[in-house]
Amino acid sequence: MAFSLGNQSTAKDFEISQPPTDTVSCLAFSPQADLLAASSWDNQTRVYEISSNGSSMGKASIQHDAPPLSVCWSTDGTKVFSAGCDKTAKMFDIQSQQTQQVAAHDAPIKSCKYIDGLSNMNNILVTASWDKTLKYWDFRSSTPVHTLQLPERAYTMDVKGALMVVGTAERHIVIYNLNNPSTPFKTIQSPLKWQTRTISCFIDSSGYAIGGIEGRVSIEYVEEKDQSRKFSFKCHRVDKNVFPVNEIIFHPTYGTLGTCGGDGGLRFWDKDERRSIKILPTMQAPVTNMAFNRSAQILAYSVGYDWHKGHEHHKPGAQIFLHPVVDDDVRPKKK
Repeated sequence: MAFSLGNQSTAKDFEISQPPTDTVSCLAFSPQADLLAASSWDNQTRVYEISSNGSSMGKASIQHDAPPLSVCWSTDGTKVFSAGCDKTAKMFDIQSQQTQQVAAHDAPIKSCKYIDGLSNMNNILVTASWDKTLKYWDFRSSTPVHTLQLPERAYTMDVKGALMVVGTAERHIVIYNLNNPSTPFKTIQSPLKWQTRTISCFIDSSGYAIGGIEGRVSIEYVEEKDQSRKFSFKCHRVDKNVFPVNEIIFHPTYGTLGTCGGDGGLRFWDKDERRSIKILPTMQAPVTNMAFNRSAQILAYSVGYDWHKGHEHHKPGAQIFLHPVVDDDVRPKKK
């Protein structure tokens, strides 16, 4: 299956059939199967089954009363969590095909993540909201295990192992050690000068990357002894035009990072060598999200309007593509 990329054509990437009808807000693969969840501004989160030949089929959907903004999976792959502008998070059970509400806030939920495998935090959903709170949920109770105050509205969040990092309005970055989940480990001001758009934790939990609306990524480390290693770099800029960094992901084996942005670009970087690895062909609309599947052999990415020019430029519609990953895309290059 081929599709057009500007003046180029590629037979390598496959387009998801029956995509959402509006911008994709989040993509997440199941950790146990080639199932892709996509939340969208059309008030639905959809689950697609991906075949080895690149074809796709819709398997389920979660209906919201307002746009969902975040989606994640349980570790065992049996449940999908979807949260967003209706101020709720919902859990969909893949086996029973049943949906239930598992979280609530006083304002839209911007991000949800699943926490598992820690001695004191097991089978927990964490939600970060525009109501300036962070909540941990155990599904056996309708009330949160902990409710924590954030310095501002939550814009992005990521979890890896015991590391959780939340980015809020006014450029606050709040770092948590989930072995002590009720108290922030550290709160800092983002080194980027403009609004935080996305945060992604390193695979080894030693640090995180911040992406901002000014086409720049900052590589940050948690421990004081590593502070000399942090740096920032420009990306997703075309001539004098600056575009937001919409998503950052890390390759689970190599630890290299991928970024996508409002310029329609997808790029891979080696943070340790501070160099670019690969630039994929540029799309003619912003790339809003990206995600690796469980084996990191498939990269899913969504194309649509990313709101960086304001509501008046909004055009409904979205596409989701599947890119077969080859080592040259993501492997660090030798000096």
